[in-house]
Amino acid sequence: MLSAAQTALIKATVPLLESGGEALTTHFYKIMLSEYPEVRPLFNQAHQASGAQSRALANAVLMYAKHIARLEALGPLVGQIVSKHVSLQILPEHYPIVGGCLLRAIREVLGAEVATDEVIDAWAAAYQQLAGLLIGAEEQVYADNASADGGWRGARQFRVARKVVESEEITSFYMVPVDGGTLLSFEPGQYIGLRLELDGEEVRRNYSLSAAANQREYRISVKREVGGRVSNFLHDRLAEGDTLDLFPPAGAFVLRPSDKPLALITAGVGITPALAMLEQALDSGREIHFIHCARHSGAHAFRDWLETKVAAHPQLKRFYCYSEPRAEDHHVTSGILTPQLLDQWLPAQRDLDAYFLGPKPFMTQVKRHLSGLGIPDAQCHYEFFGPAAELEA
Repeated sequence: MLSAAQTALIKATVPLLESGGEALTTHFYKIMLSEYPEVRPLFNQAHQASGAQSRALANAVLMYAKHIARLEALGPLVGQIVSKHVSLQILPEHYPIVGGCLLRAIREVLGAEVATDEVIDAWAAAYQQLAGLLIGAEEQVYADNASADGGWRGARQFRVARKVVESEEITSFYMVPVDGGTLLSFEPGQYIGLRLELDGEEVRRNYSLSAAANQREYRISVKREVGGRVSNFLHDRLAEGDTLDLFPPAGAFVLRPSDKPLALITAGVGITPALAMLEQALDSGREIHFIHCARHSGAHAFRDWLETKVAAHPQLKRFYCYSEPRAEDHHVTSGILTPQLLDQWLPAQRDLDAYFLGPKPFMTQVKRHLSGLGIPDAQCHYEFFGPAAELEA
């Protein structure tokens, strides 16, 4: 339990975190990943290179410091962190490594005059408080997964049963458990953790589950990223019959119960979690507007599948927008998704639930457009790796 003096010291560092938090977390990752190679598989090096991971951690540290006296005010942030940790199998033994490197980074970035022994002691106590909170919450999820029907703890070996090309960029992988057992169910919108060995090095990644739960197999649909180490391996080298390790499904970006009209707004590979959401929502009978943006027909995955759903379900309407249409794409709206198009394509009744996912610029625009069209913020849902404030800029 933090003392009143320690709480005051943590709060006093908030302005420093607001102005220099990313420099601190960048230095933290540099220390940890160079001196503790055993934790490198837990971190996406592409996110490291882009700075996304440092920005996300800086935001989390800042929010924790701001709300140190009232942790319940953190809202969904703790749940999001727990979900991400569970999907990658963060364990109690990892926390002392993180804590030691974080305290060292605070001292080295802020300097001894600011990061006094009292400040470091306060942050050590604060970190222990947070670590205890997260370890307890994560253990509960691990235990629940292990005891649930079809569930497991840690890694479980799966075999690639089918590999299906969905577009020029996206390929689906259908995976079944090697042990032949049933599978843990999941909520539409959740993701699965993969553990692979590439050239003698362990790597872990998360991919959205792109089909509704069926207790037999999991499906992920992966976009080939330029220079993407894991995505290119999956596309080029992972074959039907190969095996890999999976961790149980996780994630807080899920379809919430509602009878309001539903808008699923996606771009590119952001379509993948929306597919599972759509499958579940169709059973409810609610009005659904599915809006998808792609560069052109060659990059548009799952179009034929969606058309069959439209034909079978009158309450489902679909709209497409291509930013770089090919000559044969004359039947599709060209350009970017504008407020005018959203106004035209969304239900006239604006008391609706909107879920959107795609590249950050797309999500920034959609968030702004939905607000301008009068959709309540509490009914707009998205998943974003990084500080949510970046979508407000």
